[in-house]
Amino acid sequence: MTTTRMPLSLKQKLYAYMQLTRFDKPVGIELLLWPTLWGVMLAAMGQAQQQGAVAGLPSLKLFIIFALGAILMRAAGCAINDFADRKVDGHVTRTKGRPLADGRLSGREAIAAFLVLVILSASLLLFLPIQVFYWSLAAVVLAFIYPFMKRFTHLPQVFLAAAFGWAIPMAYVAVQGAPDIWCWLVFIAYMCWTVAYDTQYAMADRADDLKIGVKSTAILFGRFDIVIISILQVTFLLIMGVVLWHYFALTSLSIIPVFGLALVAMMFTKQNSACASRQPIPCFQAFLANIWVGRYLFALVAISCIWTTFNG
Repeated sequence: MTTTRMPLSLKQKLYAYMQLTRFDKPVGIELLLWPTLWGVMLAAMGQAQQQGAVAGLPSLKLFIIFALGAILMRAAGCAINDFADRKVDGHVTRTKGRPLADGRLSGREAIAAFLVLVILSASLLLFLPIQVFYWSLAAVVLAFIYPFMKRFTHLPQVFLAAAFGWAIPMAYVAVQGAPDIWCWLVFIAYMCWTVAYDTQYAMADRADDLKIGVKSTAILFGRFDIVIISILQVTFLLIMGVVLWHYFALTSLSIIPVFGLALVAMMFTKQNSACASRQPIPCFQAFLANIWVGRYLFALVAISCIWTTFNG
C-alpha cells in the first residue's frame, strides 16, 4: 500500500532507484548475465568449427557489449516489474518495502528509469551488426510485457524465461549471423532452468499471491511443484549435455564437460530437498542457490572453450 512520505534527500532518492533496479541485490543480474555469456562463448565455438577450426573465442568487445546489455536489461526489467506490481507489492510481506510500494518513487519515475535503461542498452547495438537490432525488438517487447502476465496467466515464469533468454539467440546472430539448432537448444535449456528457479521464487510468495489473486507456476503446479521443477531441471541437464557433447566431443576434452554437469545435478538435488518443506525461506534460499549454477556453468563453458582453443 502506497504511503505518503517526506521529500527524499538526493542520497535517499539514489538508493530508491538502486532498489528499483535491484543494483543493491545483483542476484537477478547474474542469473541473466551468466547464460548470456554461455551463449556468446558457444556461438564463437560454433563459428570457429564452421570455419574448420577446432575452437574459438569471442572478441573482448562482443563479450563486454553482451555483459553490459544483460546488466542494463535486467535492471530495466526490474523497473517495469515494480511498475506493474506497484498496487500489489504493498500486500506481500517480502516486497512491501520496495520503493513504489512504500511511495518513495512514483510510477512515472519507474517508467522513466525503464526507458533510460532500455535506451542505454539499445545504444550498445550501434557496435553490433544491424541484424542484432531487429532481434532485439522482441527482447524489449518481452521485457515490457512479462511483468503484467501474472494477471492473465499462470505461466508468467515462461514469459520471464523468454524475455531474459532472448539474449542467447541475439548472441548467435551477432557471432554467426543467424541462430542455428544448437542456439535454440541452449535457449530451450535456459527456459527450463529459469521456469524451475522462478517457480521456487514463486513458492516463497504463494500464500500472499493466492490472497491477492496473482497467478504463478507455483500456484498452477500445486502439490506437484517439486516434481515438475525436477523434470524441468533434468530436461535442462539433458539438453545442456547434448550441447556440450556437440561442441567438445571431438576436441581434446572429449566428453569431460558433459560429466561436469554432475555437480549441477547435485546442486539441484539440494535445492529440491530445501523446497520439500514448502516454507517461504527455504524456497527463497533454493532460488538464490541458482546463482552458483550460473557461475559454475559459465566457468565450465569458459574453461572448456579456452582449453580447446589453445590445446585443440
